[in-house]
Amino acid sequence: MQHFDLQGSLALFTSRLDTLGHLLRKAQTHFDGNQSFLDHRLAPDMLDLRTQVVFACNQPRHFVLWCQGQPVPDARAEVATVEEALGHVQSTRALLLTLDGTDAHVPTRARIALGPMLNADLSAHEYVNDFLVPNFYFHLVTTYAILRMAGLPIGKADYMLHMRGLLDRGAS
Repeated sequence: MQHFDLQGSLALFTSRLDTLGHLLRKAQTHFDGNQSFLDHRLAPDMLDLRTQVVFACNQPRHFVLWCQGQPVPDARAEVATVEEALGHVQSTRALLLTLDGTDAHVPTRARIALGPMLNADLSAHEYVNDFLVPNFYFHLVTTYAILRMAGLPIGKADYMLHMRGLLDRGAS
């Protein structure tokens, strides 16, 4: 049975939420109060940017609730402005900090609803690494892509923000 790394999961979600906040702050400055970019989507059948942010935040929120043995609510947050989106990212990050970093009380299984009459019973490893993390990255990357498409001048360095502390700027 594979085991997931609670500390690694916390670090991943926290650092990538920092990236999401960074992208939104850059957009807030660049678009100078114009909130219309929140309505952009990559394709007509995809969700808009504001929903991508909420869904990105849902993954670490669901992770915390699962680790605490709490039910995952069906309702989703609504964000109407960049300020609300940034607040949602920050409150999600704060929620992650409520975990004590030990996995003594973490469930070994997760049962998730994927649609009407469609459920999955997953190990802890599968739930975190095969469901939550890929969904988180999907919505983070989609947010990045929508912002690029809307005209925000961002690049890979903005997306890979978590790498800044790992850079060696000295001579080799």
